[in-house]
Amino acid sequence: MRPPIDPGCFPTGLHYPGIAHLLRVAAIGVPEEFTVDVEVSRLPIVAIDTETTGRDPVADRIVEVAAVLWDGTDITDRLSWLIDPGRPIPKESIDIHGISDTDVAGKPTFSEILPELLEALSGRVPLAYNAQFDRQFLTEEFSRSALVESRSVPAFRRNVEWLDPLVWVREVQSSEKSKSLGEVCQRLGIPLANAHRATDDAEAALKVLLAIMPDPRIPRTYAAFLQEQRRLGRRQDEERARWRRERAP
Repeated sequence: MRPPIDPGCFPTGLHYPGIAHLLRVAAIGVPEEFTVDVEVSRLPIVAIDTETTGRDPVADRIVEVAAVLWDGTDITDRLSWLIDPGRPIPKESIDIHGISDTDVAGKPTFSEILPELLEALSGRVPLAYNAQFDRQFLTEEFSRSALVESRSVPAFRRNVEWLDPLVWVREVQSSEKSKSLGEVCQRLGIPLANAHRATDDAEAALKVLLAIMPDPRIPRTYAAFLQEQRRLGRRQDEERARWRRERAP
């Protein structure tokens, strides 16, 4: 007969200090329309990636955005838009993503593609690799658009947390020096033919999360996953801040 599972354990019967208590916390960051105890890999997910004119979400603009749709079983669609940023694209940015002024000449503005993007994001849990970057850019672009209603879209709600594979890669591949998406994909055997193009990066980010989900350090259920992601993210931020202080002149 199987022994009773300790209340501090996950259903595997294994104890994970600092994680088991997550089963009893409030479902912070979970959109109200989703079940807190659903497995993360079974969620309807939209993997998002943006390519931009620079790194400042206030001063810079998006030149490409992609949304890769996951229905809990398979990828169902890959959507992308080239966007006219209304300004020249700096050479240093072109060197990264390869998108030039010629490529975006005559393309729609962000406001013009926004209705299609909102449709792609609607009813899905947002995911991005280094999610804060893409989230900040999309939020800034949305704030400059003519549309004012986005509450139906989880990705634009302040109280909804994005899934971020990078936080988990830093944990489960902590001994590896590089955590760049390209290097992580290479280690996991995930194809990434066109790095720094939005559709390829968005799909790769989704596949990275799916590949590392079996790791026992990663909670399976949605609410517990987000709670642990927040804890790890705070710890990682503190470690990076300490590292910068120690190396400051």
